Amino acid sequence: MTIDAVQGSAPPDSGRAPARWMTPLMSACVVLVVAMVAAINLSIPKLSASSLSPSSTELLWIVDSYVLVFGCLLIPAGALGDRYGRKGALMAGLGVFAAGCLVSAAAPSVAVLLAGRLVTGAAAALIMPATLSLLLQATEPAKRATAIATWTAATGIAGAVGNLGGGAVLEWLPWQGLFLAGAPLAALLAALVARLAPRGERHPADLDLLGAGLLTAALFALLFGIIEGPGRGWTSAQVLGGFACAVVLLAAFVAHALRAAHPLLDPRVFAIARLRSGVLGLGLAFFGLFALFFVNAQYLQYAKGYSPLLTGVAIAPLVVGMVIMSKRSIGLARRFGTRPVVAVGLLTLGVGLGLLSFADASTPYWLYALALVVMSLGMGLCTPALSVGVMASLPSARAGLGSGLNGAAREIGSALGVAVLGTILTDQFADGLPKALAGHAHSAGEALSAVDAMGGGAAVHAQVIGAFTDAMSAGYRVVAVVVCVAALLVSLGLPGRDRSSE
Repeated sequence: MTIDAVQGSAPPDSGRAPARWMTPLMSACVVLVVAMVAAINLSIPKLSASSLSPSSTELLWIVDSYVLVFGCLLIPAGALGDRYGRKGALMAGLGVFAAGCLVSAAAPSVAVLLAGRLVTGAAAALIMPATLSLLLQATEPAKRATAIATWTAATGIAGAVGNLGGGAVLEWLPWQGLFLAGAPLAALLAALVARLAPRGERHPADLDLLGAGLLTAALFALLFGIIEGPGRGWTSAQVLGGFACAVVLLAAFVAHALRAAHPLLDPRVFAIARLRSGVLGLGLAFFGLFALFFVNAQYLQYAKGYSPLLTGVAIAPLVVGMVIMSKRSIGLARRFGTRPVVAVGLLTLGVGLGLLSFADASTPYWLYALALVVMSLGMGLCTPALSVGVMASLPSARAGLGSGLNGAAREIGSALGVAVLGTILTDQFADGLPKALAGHAHSAGEALSAVDAMGGGAAVHAQVIGAFTDAMSAGYRVVAVVVCVAALLVSLGLPGRDRSSE
């Protein structure tokens, strides 16, 4: 199936709003839920210094709990929208998203904040697949590939939007301001969807709650092992038990899916090479991108001394390449084939991560920005072609599954990127701390607060920053190697140049 296969013959929905309004409206909904993934990373320094006093491990859970629930529930949420109506699913998701933001903003403890993040993540799962399904329904068949590319670009640009908007909020408000800003935005979008979006089509879809539970539990167990490893010890019973549970639960999920009449996700769908490679490639791209987002704000605020607003502005070069390349990705894939476009894009992303691994406190900003542009060129080149490939691998009646797979790959990849880089950061940072702080601080925020309390002076402060940037560099190099090696595996399952379209 070629890229053009996504341009089905079904007429667009006659709905209440012209299709030209649907693209920006659906993109705005996507930007909101994905921007929240990035914005929370910007608040890590303020969260560390807040009365909640989260540990480095708790900070990782605060970031990843939203992302993981978001990713794991995307497919059942897509089926829910297919069955009961995509417009209703989108409006319900936006309403619950606003409620989750308010719970998070009012959280008196880490546990309540995590609960709010889980609720908001579940709401995001309702929102994401409904946006793409409604967009395709309202778009003329000949323009659907372009609409998918625009929607995909919004998911990538949303990370930078989250940094810019989050930086502006955090410049003058405490960390709670992020959630207090998110709630009214979600309410406004819900009102616009009610007024402008067409009534969503309905298709038969079964809700596999057991399958959803097994998959979610398996991924939480995997993240538990990764995140808790540095603190509890990699050979501790809890960490090894977490990894073992992940394997058992994932095996149980596969066994259930193969027997169930209507599984959440039939593993046999991955026999389609293009779909399999597309899902893996999207997960890989966002694995690299959100590894950057987790550490970027800490680097710029701790090592460079930037304010939250300046930190948000400093990530802006990441938008440049995405805007430039996302508009050309589909055309380049038609001309040269999906395989070389995706391979070059992922390798470019890996090179950008490798360049960032050389950054330290003395690195000029222009050099850091150049590495961000390199990364963004790779993201803009590969992600639209990968997303279109996933959607084109399935019939139009299964658009909910296709958009769910697209989103799940992004969010699960993002969660793993944060967990892996965050774990390396925690592990390596502790090894590089001055002896006076060893065992008393597990994050840069904790260490710098301890230095101020001890009156350690500029020399000790510089040692802490050096330990942080060394740990950051180690994390970037591991992520870069993973992206580059896996890029070659992903490209093998993608089609080369499609001469039938010439």
